[in-house]
Amino acid sequence: CRGKPGHMGTLLMINISIIQVQEVCGWSQCCLVKGGPESLLRSLHIQKDPSVYSYIKVGGQVKSSINDSADFKAVADAMKVIGFTAEEIQTVYKIQAAILHLGNVKFGNDGDTTLIENGKLVSVLGELLSTKQDNVEKALLYRTVATGRDVIDKQHTPQEASYGRDALAKAIYDRLFCWIVGRINDIIEVKNYDAKVHGKNTVIGVLDIYGFEIFQNNSFEQFCINYCNEKLQQLFIQLVLKQEQEEYQREGIPWKHIDYFNNQIIVDLVEQQHKGIFAVLDEACMNVGKVTDEVFLQALNGKLAKHPHFTSRKLSPTDKGLEFDRDFRIRHYAGNVMYSVVGFIDKNKDTLFQDFKRLLYNSSNPVLKGMWPEGKLSITEVTKRPLTAATLFKNSMILLVDNLACKEPYYVRCIKPNDVKSPLLFEPERCCHQVEYLGLLENVRVRRAGFAYRQTYPRFLQRYKMISQFTWPNHELPSDREAVMRLLQGCGFEHDVAYGKTKVFIRTPRTLFTLEEQRAEMVQRIVLFLQKVWRGTVARMRYRRMRAALIIVRAYRRYKVKSYIREVNRRFKNVRAMKDYGKHVKWPMPPKVLRKFEEALRSIYSRWWAWTLIKSLSPEEMLQVRAKVATLESLKGQRTDLGIQRAWEGNYLKRDSPETASSFTLVSSDLQRKDKFMRVLFSSNVRKINRFHKSEDRAVLITDRHLYKMDPLKQYKPMKSIPLYNVTGLSVSPGKDQLVVFHTKDSRDLIVCLQGMVPAGESRIGELVGTLLSHFRSEKRKLQVSVVSPIQCSMNGRKCTVVVETKINQSQPDFIKSRSGYILAVPGS
Repeated sequence: CRGKPGHMGTLLMINISIIQVQEVCGWSQCCLVKGGPESLLRSLHIQKDPSVYSYIKVGGQVKSSINDSADFKAVADAMKVIGFTAEEIQTVYKIQAAILHLGNVKFGNDGDTTLIENGKLVSVLGELLSTKQDNVEKALLYRTVATGRDVIDKQHTPQEASYGRDALAKAIYDRLFCWIVGRINDIIEVKNYDAKVHGKNTVIGVLDIYGFEIFQNNSFEQFCINYCNEKLQQLFIQLVLKQEQEEYQREGIPWKHIDYFNNQIIVDLVEQQHKGIFAVLDEACMNVGKVTDEVFLQALNGKLAKHPHFTSRKLSPTDKGLEFDRDFRIRHYAGNVMYSVVGFIDKNKDTLFQDFKRLLYNSSNPVLKGMWPEGKLSITEVTKRPLTAATLFKNSMILLVDNLACKEPYYVRCIKPNDVKSPLLFEPERCCHQVEYLGLLENVRVRRAGFAYRQTYPRFLQRYKMISQFTWPNHELPSDREAVMRLLQGCGFEHDVAYGKTKVFIRTPRTLFTLEEQRAEMVQRIVLFLQKVWRGTVARMRYRRMRAALIIVRAYRRYKVKSYIREVNRRFKNVRAMKDYGKHVKWPMPPKVLRKFEEALRSIYSRWWAWTLIKSLSPEEMLQVRAKVATLESLKGQRTDLGIQRAWEGNYLKRDSPETASSFTLVSSDLQRKDKFMRVLFSSNVRKINRFHKSEDRAVLITDRHLYKMDPLKQYKPMKSIPLYNVTGLSVSPGKDQLVVFHTKDSRDLIVCLQGMVPAGESRIGELVGTLLSHFRSEKRKLQVSVVSPIQCSMNGRKCTVVVETKINQSQPDFIKSRSGYILAVPGS
């Protein structure tokens, strides 16, 4: 039931006898005894055997699949989660243990003195309740009576002490239960509640009650429980059956009235002032002198003799099912129930002495102390007569019904198929009886005579408007009522519905099921349509985002390209006026899209820079530059000293041997007239290997047409020459030596080592290679240049190998014959 914000509503506590304590606390106590950890049970002086304790052994041994340890842990964890402190949880355990120990307290006689037979339990109770042992013992054995200013301690009889013990146990459990509920309500209550911020604040309350109790022997407890069921049945009739008929009348729907049993007469029989059974019972309990249960029954016979739902053996002498002066029968809504008046007086007078309240109020445990605020009254303070159990129960029921009447109730009707808790046994007679007294027959009759489904027009239209073209997506009719009528007429259901003032009523579930099927079919089509529209929307949104991103990317790329071009233009704007023509200028970082463009731009700039530098050079200087470039392309990174930094003279025989320069000049002039060569490419003194595998000094003159071998000792007499077109390649070593092998087409390679350089140590291999490469390229011929060690070559058609070796005692480079070819021995440091 929906209650007020932060409140659980009325709680029904049956505070009447020890049997009720056993029923209410049986599960929780067994869970503690069988599921609690060993350390906790030792601190509470509890044994793991439930049969040891009087309050929970009444039900006997029941086999169950319940896991008490898991349940105990779940409850403990739940209390921690919801906000109970460790001290509060421990207090709950102590109070439960104290109730168990109270049930085992036994009283006996020693003459006229009442004693506690098991006195050790008193000290345990004092420890658990945080009070003194003497105070506990005195509260159990004596009752303090104040007469004016005098205070008298009246000793209990064993029977009175037992009643007081049981009353204390029930009261402690009652206060504990109420405290736990109140504590939970305080924790879950919304602090500083604001409807605008927190929304609607409601609390769900649960009322769990089995139903009528009809046993072989029914006493005061069953009478109260059945009265509770009569009260709730009356509420059920008013809220369900009566409201059902009144709704049809309110909506203007034709309706045939159905009679139902109104149990108000039975409720009045129990709770009516001055005439009801509770009133007669309270009056009997307040009479002076000894009042017995038989006197109470006689009073009932006198006041209720003409009531149609009450009878006894005195009123019906022929009814042998009733005992004289013991039984009376009430014709309840659920059927006839016979009650025994034995114990009614004692159970109704079952009150709690002020001594117990004062005892627990003086406890050092703050939680326990807070449960007993009335214990602060002094001994001599006069208090009102405490209400009887019947009055307390009646007031609690009236408050409960009033609370439920103003809420929105939802019922779950349960059927108990048997009394042995078997899942396979179904007792038809018992189930039919429960169906009858639960009011289900009247409910079914009302439902069958009326309409199975009803709903307001806006909500009905909201759910089923997609079925009709006149209502989807929004109708243009004058009202929702007409829209619903048009919808149902289109479906062909006008014969099975009725139209109220604010609601539409559908008689059979088949119509509703058909509407649901049509709705489910249309929902699929609507979902597909919405998916199509949404996917199109998403695709268009994605396209717009991609297009916008593409425009941004294009604009950004154009910006980056323009920025790069402007920056390059700014940096190289005055490059012609710079001393190094912009060689020192740092290129800006290009965007990714312009990296190839930058490479091309750098190439263009490099070509322009090179052209700017060489455009003023003479043809001879140009030839030298081309030769150096060819050297770099073929030998860079493979030999250390290429001679790039110095000027290349080409014809070195005049400079290296000035004393024989005139002879060389005459010989070269004769060769030029004879062979008609244009220019000298290279000349130098060399050490070569002859055809007899001997090394000898020679001079090499390379022109643009021939390679001449000369004898410097015979005034550079020309020896055998090699046409330049017959040379196919050059091989040099990667070291600092001056070894060169000229490869020819006829496999008669020329192996020489340049020598006689002035200054000594000058490297001319780079100049030789670059000059020949440049010349061959100018004639568009190919010259293969190899940098290897050892060098493979051919001498007179025979394959051989030339290896360079360093020798310490070697003064000049020289060739030595080896098994595989030749060794060029060079001086070593």
